[in-house]
Amino acid sequence: MDAQQRLKARQRRHRRVRIKVRGTSERPRVAVFRSNRHIYAQLIDDVAGATLASASSLEDDARSGGGAKKDVAKRVGELLGRRAVERGVKVAVLDRGGRLYHGRVQQLADGARSSGLTF
Repeated sequence: MDAQQRLKARQRRHRRVRIKVRGTSERPRVAVFRSNRHIYAQLIDDVAGATLASASSLEDDARSGGGAKKDVAKRVGELLGRRAVERGVKVAVLDRGGRLYHGRVQQLADGARSSGLTF
């Protein structure tokens, strides 16, 4: 399977998941985007069409401490979890972006849980 086929398959999975996963103001969606170098997460209220909080590996808070990409992903999750709790959000739904719940996506989710966010 070449890169183009893998991309199309991931996009198909993401579309299929997004039919069921929908964020509200009480339970926003945690959208995870993972590139080869960085990871980004947003807390989204789909009903209002608004981003409530965001965090990424580009921020100094997430980069501090260095380490492997999985470690950085965990810090991004912790950062997003803290920002969510500050805005009064305690429960969310995870949108993995068509990716497996494995590796960096899992570490981000675990980091968010450790900061008080529940999936």
